[in-house]
Amino acid sequence: MDFNRIKEKLNILADAAKYDVSCSSSGSNRKNTNKGLGNASNGICHSYSEDGRCISLLKILLTNHCIYDCAYCVTRKSNDIKRAAFKIQEVVDLTVNFYRRNYIEGLFLSSGIFKDPDYTMERLIAVAKKLRLEENFNGYIHLKSIPGASDELMYEAGLYADRLSVNIEIPTVSGLKLLAPDKKHEDFAKPMLKVKNEIIRFKEERKILKSTPKYAPAGQSTQMIVGATGESDKDVMYSATHFYKNFHMKRVYYSGYVPVSNDSRLPSIGTQVPMLRENRLYQTDWLLRFYGFSVQELLNAEHPNLEMDVDPKLSWALRNLQHFPVDVNKADMSVLARIPGVGMTSVHKIMKARKFRKLDWDHLKKMGVALNRAKYFILCDSRHWERRDLDPQRIKGLILSTSYGKFRPQYSNQLSLFN
Repeated sequence: MDFNRIKEKLNILADAAKYDVSCSSSGSNRKNTNKGLGNASNGICHSYSEDGRCISLLKILLTNHCIYDCAYCVTRKSNDIKRAAFKIQEVVDLTVNFYRRNYIEGLFLSSGIFKDPDYTMERLIAVAKKLRLEENFNGYIHLKSIPGASDELMYEAGLYADRLSVNIEIPTVSGLKLLAPDKKHEDFAKPMLKVKNEIIRFKEERKILKSTPKYAPAGQSTQMIVGATGESDKDVMYSATHFYKNFHMKRVYYSGYVPVSNDSRLPSIGTQVPMLRENRLYQTDWLLRFYGFSVQELLNAEHPNLEMDVDPKLSWALRNLQHFPVDVNKADMSVLARIPGVGMTSVHKIMKARKFRKLDWDHLKKMGVALNRAKYFILCDSRHWERRDLDPQRIKGLILSTSYGKFRPQYSNQLSLFN
């Protein structure tokens, strides 16, 4: 083996893979049997880079050669970059050797498209198949499905991978046509639908026959590039909701556009999407999936984009003060979940604790409620904070002026805020 050449390939193809952020490994429960390698379980260990991207997996492309010329992609065929391609066995050997040295928890494998989607997908599957059957590897494997790959290959991929994903890339159909005219929206939807149907079928068959082979136990995910086509946050989140609802996605990932070319169809080279916008989209995603919000409530024609200075739940609350204050000793769980500064863990604690006594500010603080935000929207067992004559801008200013996350319970000073 030419180790220098392998190292060069690794540098090229690991660097090219950094733009894909959809590499979460939560949700798999593959067990180690027959003294094999690895054990992919719930809570698989992650580490994260400074900008929040997962680095716990060996994350590489099989190749950065590509037949497509997508304007937003660094591996597009017209881009003048150094090209490389791994052999199937090279990826297998790298994964096993890195795992033995405790460098990684598993493999995240994507690829540019060699000759056609099926040819490329076959090679990705071959890597996973060799790891499972020849190396007895039970660690986590995430395969990036190739848009346009056949149903037969998508089925086979799910037998060896813990998670599959097809990146939708651009949130809107019009944006995809503009920046990737060689691709069709249905090429992304078709493999997603196949994976969804196979997961449903596996669950039904599993009820009857426990020995039914696992199929993509960690489900499927997708990623959208944000900011390449000027779409609003409302457009992004409506697209995400569509994929959650119609394809049973485990996660939708949001990747801020990184300028990679001077193409006139793209934002200028100096215009990189701020990390804060990604963060706000993830917060919105969380509210939609776990807090009972709808897209229309958070983003609409009057408010098509998220505010950058406050989180989306606080932004909604400030626009809807008619729903507040909420009495934490009486409100339903669904209402408590909408209070800024109150997470679902605190909601459950409140529901349990108030069975035994009325809750006051000290109780709420000990439960983890972020009172610097929540105090403007709640009532509890306390004589303080009874005046509610602040307007949204005044509340917002007070919250932003108190370090946005720190609260000092000095009740005598609190009253002066309402004078």
